[in-house]
Amino acid sequence: MQRVPDGDRVQKLSSLIGMSPAKRYSAARSPEVKRSEVQRRADGASRLPALNAFAAELPFDLDPFQREACEALEEGSGVLVCAPTGAGKTVVGEFAVHLALAQGRKCFYTTPIKALSNQKYNDLVGRHGADKVGLLTGDNSINGDAPVVVMTTEVLRNMLYTGSTALRDLAYVVMDEVHYLADRFRGAVWEEVIIHLPASVMLVSLSATVSNAEEFAEWLVTVRGETRVVVTEHRPVPLWQHMLVGKRMFDLFHDAAAAQMHEVHPELLRHTRDLARRMEYDGPARGRPGRGRRTIGPPRPDVVERLDREGLLPAILFVFSRAGCDAAVQQCLHAGLRLTDPDERAEIRQVVEARTSAIPSEDLTVLGYYEWLDGLERGLAAHHAGMLPAFKEVVEELFVRGLVKAVFATETLALGINMPARCVVLERLVKFNGEAHVDLTPGEYTQLTGRAGRRGIDVEGHAVVIWSPEVDPRHVAGLASTRTYPLRSSFRPSYNMAVNLVGSVGAEAARELLESSFAQFQADRSVVGLARQVKRNEETMAVQALEMGCDREPGCDGGDFEEYFAIRLRIADREKALARHSAASRRAAAVDSLGRLKVGDVIRVPSGRRAGLAVVLEPGAVGFGEPKPLVLTEDRWAGRITAGEFSIPVEALTRVRVPKHFNHRSPQERRDLAAALRQAAMEHGVARRVGRGSRGGGEDDELLALRKQLRRHPCHACPDREEHARWAERRARLERDTAALRDKVANRTGSLARTFDRVCALLESRGYLARGQVTEPGRMLARIWTEADMLVAECLRRDAWDGLDPAELAAAVSVVVYEARRESDERASVPRGAVGDAIDETLKLWSELEAAEAEHGLQLTREPDLGFVWPIYRWAGGEPLSRVLASGADADMPAGDFVRWARQVVDLLGQIAQATGASSPMRASARAAMDAVNRGVLAYSSVG
Repeated sequence: MQRVPDGDRVQKLSSLIGMSPAKRYSAARSPEVKRSEVQRRADGASRLPALNAFAAELPFDLDPFQREACEALEEGSGVLVCAPTGAGKTVVGEFAVHLALAQGRKCFYTTPIKALSNQKYNDLVGRHGADKVGLLTGDNSINGDAPVVVMTTEVLRNMLYTGSTALRDLAYVVMDEVHYLADRFRGAVWEEVIIHLPASVMLVSLSATVSNAEEFAEWLVTVRGETRVVVTEHRPVPLWQHMLVGKRMFDLFHDAAAAQMHEVHPELLRHTRDLARRMEYDGPARGRPGRGRRTIGPPRPDVVERLDREGLLPAILFVFSRAGCDAAVQQCLHAGLRLTDPDERAEIRQVVEARTSAIPSEDLTVLGYYEWLDGLERGLAAHHAGMLPAFKEVVEELFVRGLVKAVFATETLALGINMPARCVVLERLVKFNGEAHVDLTPGEYTQLTGRAGRRGIDVEGHAVVIWSPEVDPRHVAGLASTRTYPLRSSFRPSYNMAVNLVGSVGAEAARELLESSFAQFQADRSVVGLARQVKRNEETMAVQALEMGCDREPGCDGGDFEEYFAIRLRIADREKALARHSAASRRAAAVDSLGRLKVGDVIRVPSGRRAGLAVVLEPGAVGFGEPKPLVLTEDRWAGRITAGEFSIPVEALTRVRVPKHFNHRSPQERRDLAAALRQAAMEHGVARRVGRGSRGGGEDDELLALRKQLRRHPCHACPDREEHARWAERRARLERDTAALRDKVANRTGSLARTFDRVCALLESRGYLARGQVTEPGRMLARIWTEADMLVAECLRRDAWDGLDPAELAAAVSVVVYEARRESDERASVPRGAVGDAIDETLKLWSELEAAEAEHGLQLTREPDLGFVWPIYRWAGGEPLSRVLASGADADMPAGDFVRWARQVVDLLGQIAQATGASSPMRASARAAMDAVNRGVLAYSSVG
C-alpha cells in the first residue's frame, strides 16, 4: 500500500520521488533524513519499571504504537495490536515474555504454522537462553516445561481441552497472526483458545491491519474483559509503488500529494495507453496462441538485472504458480545470471551442506539437489509449498542473511515466516485460487507488497508491478490505496469440539460458550441492522394502512379495505393457480397429439413466426422425450416444432402426399411441396389462419364465490377504491419484504447454538453422547483432532483398520487426511488385499455418515481422497523416494507435498495411538506405522 510519510518528512521525501530508485536510496541515507528519522521516534519516558527495563535492552527506540501497547499490558490490560507487515508488532509479544519472566510466571507464544514457531523459538532462545524457552509443535517437543513455550495454536487448544498441568502459572498468551481466525479450515482454533483461556491469563493479540479492528476488539472485551486496541497504519519503512513497462520503470504516483489523492502518474498513463494502442495495431504478440502475456513483459532475467542495477535487491518476485517459480530460476540460470561473489558462494555451499547433511545421499538426486544448489550459489532460488521443507528453510536462511538475492515465490510466502526484502515484484494481479483465476484483493496486495522494506536496514521499500495490456495503472493505484481487509469469523462447531465442550462444562454451558464466539458476535451485529429495518418497515406499513381507507363510503376505513384487498389477492392467486393448471393440461395434450402425427398430415401452427399451415415430413421421436416433428410450412420453411408452440391439441386437418425420398434441404422440392400444401388447403376448405377459438370448460366454483364476495363488500362501491388498492399493493409488497427480513433475523440469531444442537443430536444417535454425558466412544473422539474426526472414530469403533501391517495402516489412514489440489472425476487405484478392503470399508462408513449428516442438516465430513494411498504405502514399505514420488494420483508428486501429507499421516497416527486404549492392538500398530513413515526425508528435523 502506498504509504506517505507524515508531517515534516513529506516535503523532504517527495523530492526523492523524481530520482531513480538507486539515487533515491543513496539520497535517503543523508544525515538530514537520518536525523528526521530519529526525531520521529517516541521519546516519552514511561514510569513503568518493566517497560523501562525492556526498552533499555532494545537496540532501537520504541515506536508510539509499541509503547502504547506495552504500557497497557504492564497496567494489566489485554491488548489487540493491528499493524502492517514489518511494523514491529512482535515487540509487544516479546514484552509479554519479558513480563512473565520478571514475575516468575509463564508465557505461551502461539503461531499459526510450524515454520513461524521454529523461527520464534530460535529468536527467543537467542535472547533468553535455551533453559528458559521451549517448543511444542506436531514435529518437535523441546523443553515443554520451560517458563516460555512457543507452540502452534492447535497445541494450546488441545492443552485447554485436556486440562494440561502446563497451564499452571500461565500469565500471558501471545497469539501471533491472530487474523488467521478467518481461515476456513483452521480459523475455529483461534476462537476456541480465546474463549477457553482462564480469565486470569492476559491475551496479547497481534494482527495484520484489518478494517474492522474495532469490531474484533469489542468482541474481545466481551469474552476476555478489558482489552486495549492499538491500530497503526504507519510503516516505519516507507513503501514506494512502481510499474515496470517494458524496459522503463515508472513511479505509480508522481509526488506525495498525488499518492495521498491516489492519482496515477500522468506520464505512466500516457505511455501505457500509447503502448497498448500500438500493440493492438500490430496484432497479437508472437508466441503460442493464447500465451502472448509472457512475451509482453520483460524476460525474468532482465527484470532481476534491472533490479540489481537500481540497487533494489534482495527482492521477492511473486509468481502465482509452483511451476512458474521453478521455471523462472531456470530461465535466469540459462541466461547466465550471477548475483554473488566467490566469498558468498563459498558461504552458501557451507550453509547448504550443513543443513542438508541429514538427508540421505540417494535422495538428493531425486530432489533436484544439484540444480537447486547451482541456483543458490548464483543468488537465485524458488520458494513454494511443493519444495522439500529442508530446502525451503535453507532458502529462507540464506535470503535473510543476504546471500540469496532474488527469490521467486508463490503467495504462500506472504503468509509465512519473516523474510523481508528491499523490493517486491508482482508479475500478475491474477492468481488461481484452486477453482478459478481471480483478481488479487486489496488485502492480498497489501500482504504481498508489505514484505518490501527491512526495518533497520532499508530506508524505503519498493513494490513493482509488471505492466501488461490487461493491467490498468489506475487499478493498481486502487489496490495500493484501498484499506478493506475485514476479519470474518470461520468458526463452526465440530464433533471433536462438541464432545470436549460437553465433557468439560456440560451441554448448556457449551451452548452459551458457542454463543460467545466471534462468529455469533458478528451474526448478532448484523441482526441489529436487520431488526432496525424491520422496525422501519412496520412504521411505514402503519402509515400505509391509514392511506388504504377513507370516509367517503360507509365501511371503507383502513381495516375494512385491508379485508377487501385480501379478497382481491385471493382471487389473483386462484386465477394464477388455474392458469398454471390449465397451461399444464394444454401442454400435456399438445405433447400427446404431436406424438400421433404421421407423414403427410396437414396441421395448423397457431402463432409465432411459423404461424399458418404446415405438412409433417417426419413424425416426432417416440420414447425419447417430447416429440419434435419435422414440418414444412406454407412459406417453405423446413424445421422441427415443439409442443411449446401449441396452446391446444394438434389435429390433422387434411393430408398431402409427400414424395418418398423428399429432401427438405432442396429449395426446388420445398417449393413444389409448399404449392401442393396450399392447393390441398383450398380444395378442402381449410382456413390458413387461426381464430381465437374457445377455451372450453366452466368457471371454477371457488373463483365464482370469491368474485361474488368481492362485489358484495362495502369497499367495492367506493369511487376511490383503485387509489386505495395502490396503497394496499405497496403495503403488501413491503409486508413480504419484512417477512423475509424476519426470517433472516431468526436464522442468524443463535445459529451456532442450533448447529451445535444438531451436532449433539447426531452424536447421541451414534453413541458418542448419552443423556448429555460423554460416553467411552465419545472420550476417544475427544482425542482425535483431524478434520474428519468422526469418520476416524467410526473406523476405529468398527475395526475397519484392524489387522493391517504398518504400511497398510498408513495407506488406509491417508484417505481421511489427504486432499488433492484439484478435483478429479476418476477414482485413484489402491493396492489389492487387506488395505483395499480397509479403504472400501472406510468409504462405506463415510457414506453412512454422510446420510446421517444429511438427516440432521449437517455437512461436516468431506469424502475420503485416495490420491495419497500409493505414495505413502510404498514409502512406509521401504521403497525409494524416486518411485514413491512417481506413484501419486498426479504423476511426479512434488517432494514438499509428499512430506507435508506424510507428516499429517504421522500426526493422525499419533492421535490414534493416544485415543485407543493402552492394551489395544491398534495403539501398537499405529506406533509401528509412525516408525515406518518417519524415515529418510521425513526424519529430517526442521529445528536449527
